Amino acid sequence: MKRILSVFSFALCAIAMMAQEPVITFTTSEHDFGKINEADGRVTTVFEFKNEGMTPLVLSNVRASCGCTTPKWTREPIEPGQSGQITVTYNPNGRPGRFQKTITVTSNATEPTKKLFIKGEVIPKPAKPINQYPVQMGELSLKAKTINLGTIKKGGKTNYELEYANHTDHVLNVDLATRSEDNFLISQTTLNTLNPNQTGKFIFAFDANVCKLYGPVEVAAYVVVGDKQVISDEYKLTLKADITEDFSTLSVEQRQQAPIVNTAATIDFGKVVAGKKIKKSLTVLNEGTNALIVRRIYSANNNIIATAPKAAIKSGKKADAKIELNTIGLTPGAYTREITVITNDPNQPRKTVKITWTVE
Repeated sequence: MKRILSVFSFALCAIAMMAQEPVITFTTSEHDFGKINEADGRVTTVFEFKNEGMTPLVLSNVRASCGCTTPKWTREPIEPGQSGQITVTYNPNGRPGRFQKTITVTSNATEPTKKLFIKGEVIPKPAKPINQYPVQMGELSLKAKTINLGTIKKGGKTNYELEYANHTDHVLNVDLATRSEDNFLISQTTLNTLNPNQTGKFIFAFDANVCKLYGPVEVAAYVVVGDKQVISDEYKLTLKADITEDFSTLSVEQRQQAPIVNTAATIDFGKVVAGKKIKKSLTVLNEGTNALIVRRIYSANNNIIATAPKAAIKSGKKADAKIELNTIGLTPGAYTREITVITNDPNQPRKTVKITWTVE
């Protein structure tokens, strides 16, 4: 009986001590800023709290989960029945999109740790006109210098528009120049005379049916600013496309009768002396029924020049493609490169062949 009374007395004592400790109570533990503009800068909210305990409340620390969130709080002790504040400021600069941050409050209250939350969505500030046109060509500003037109099927066309702007304080005359042999690329401008702060567009029309090449194609157009035409890399626009054959209309029977390409997987030039040009042959075999046409042998490496067989390869026949390796300027070591054999084989229109050699 005495032991029970002792435990009961201890519990009452503990409850009495807790009743004498400070108790922190917040009006709200979460604030939603809603949609805020990044351009408007920092936003602030205030969390009100009250000490509902019997002894002074002291906040020892208030810590945010991110450096973009800055809390300030009442530092002096909060007497029983009195209130304090935690001011939370969020910096949206460079942080577009939704956010949710946690503020951890540490004190001498009966519940020593409390968490507060802020959330919202940052609407990004509009890009400055100059930032939308990062490429400079003389006094003209453009959105890009390299244009990727993607994959274009033979017989198809694609159009592309490239914006340009005049950020000077005077009128600019603008035009485009292309090579006459690149007749598959038609270009024009929407505005040849550009007033200050005015924008225009270069419009490109790429006709894959007129283009004789298959596979990766790269063509240049030169921007003309003013009356003087400058053919240089500074004023060069590069347009890239990948021309593929359209096999989508082939019937099942046509596919069964289609050519089938077969080549070696690797050509090894062995050990070579730097500064030399070496030639080898790549045998291309047609294991299908209809004639095999080697459309192109593409090499992305300047040290390798590949020449496709000119004539179609009949069923069961073979022909040699010429591969020339130029080792001028190469340092000693082992090299591995690739060439791509592009044919009218609908099941394997591109076949990769490795080219290896070692410069002594």
